[in-house]
Amino acid sequence: MSELNVPAPDCSLCPRLVEFRAANRAAYGDFHNAPVPSFGPLSAALLIVGLAPGLKGANRTARPFTGDYAGDLLYPTVLKFGLGQGTYGASRDDGLELTKCRITNAVRCVPPQNKVIGAEVTTCNSFLRAEIQAMPNLKALIALGSVAHDAVLKALGHKLSAFKFAHCAQHDVGGGLILTDSYHCSRYNTNTGRLTEAMFHDVFRALSI
Repeated sequence: MSELNVPAPDCSLCPRLVEFRAANRAAYGDFHNAPVPSFGPLSAALLIVGLAPGLKGANRTARPFTGDYAGDLLYPTVLKFGLGQGTYGASRDDGLELTKCRITNAVRCVPPQNKVIGAEVTTCNSFLRAEIQAMPNLKALIALGSVAHDAVLKALGHKLSAFKFAHCAQHDVGGGLILTDSYHCSRYNTNTGRLTEAMFHDVFRALSI
């Protein structure tokens, strides 16, 4: 287990995200408007990796997927499979507790139009790498989308071509870790039927932790 390295509240590593954060602080002064910290215990056996905070969701509430449309599927699923306790109320003070998983993002700051660029994923990857290394009981990771999939591979030192992203695919990435892929639980994917609740549940049902 190594020391957890996290971005500073005024992290200046990604100029485009810094500029967007400044604009959001002016427009939404009561929002978090800073890198969103991970949620859940470092002692967990499962790490769920998303893409980035949503502007009026996690960027507002300061908790991954909280207030984002994607959280309406993610958190009830986490509770269904016994990875947390309480009730998800789309608010940081809803009392929800994660007990057996931790949730983070490949990029910690909200990006314009919900789209990150490669340089931002690469820059923020040091924080994901540190997070993985700081979880002594980690056995499994879920990547929500191909960007998160690639970020996990980078953090583990693998070539991106070594493991192909596919929904519900499982990859032995070494060190006793299994990476499972899922389509991102975004509004677009669920509204178009690319990802159904049953398909998302299949990802968690396949875990061995």
